[in-house]
Amino acid sequence: MIIAVGGWLAYGGADVLPDLATLAKKPMTDSLSTAFSMCDGSHRANCVVDGDTFWFNGEKIRIADIDTPELSPPRCEAERIKGEAAKSRLLTLLNAGKFSLAAGFRDEDKYGRKLRTVFRAGNSLGNALIKEGLARSWDGARHGWCQGG
Repeated sequence: MIIAVGGWLAYGGADVLPDLATLAKKPMTDSLSTAFSMCDGSHRANCVVDGDTFWFNGEKIRIADIDTPELSPPRCEAERIKGEAAKSRLLTLLNAGKFSLAAGFRDEDKYGRKLRTVFRAGNSLGNALIKEGLARSWDGARHGWCQGG
């Protein structure tokens, strides 16, 4: 036991754990792509539902690391406007080139959507939406997008 712990510490020990965790979350290569469009009516193939949900190859995917304004229904006009902007931007980001999907601790949410983080070149597309003010980091709770909410 002491030898095992000593060896673990000699090769970086706890300092290596964050790198291993990051490596497990970020795919090494971006190999997925398709032409995405906006979802409408019964069209549910390779399309964007809203700023954090899309259909890809027959699966409904909820972007796990962000929350965007609701569109169905929005609670106020400001939320609708920002939600439409997030939806449009996600469409642009998904169509901009190859990407990767990474699963987290939970495979699906209570609605049956696959929970995935979307990466391109090791960077979360969700983080791009956050930096542009169109999303928030997902903390497990919904927060309002309307003034005072």
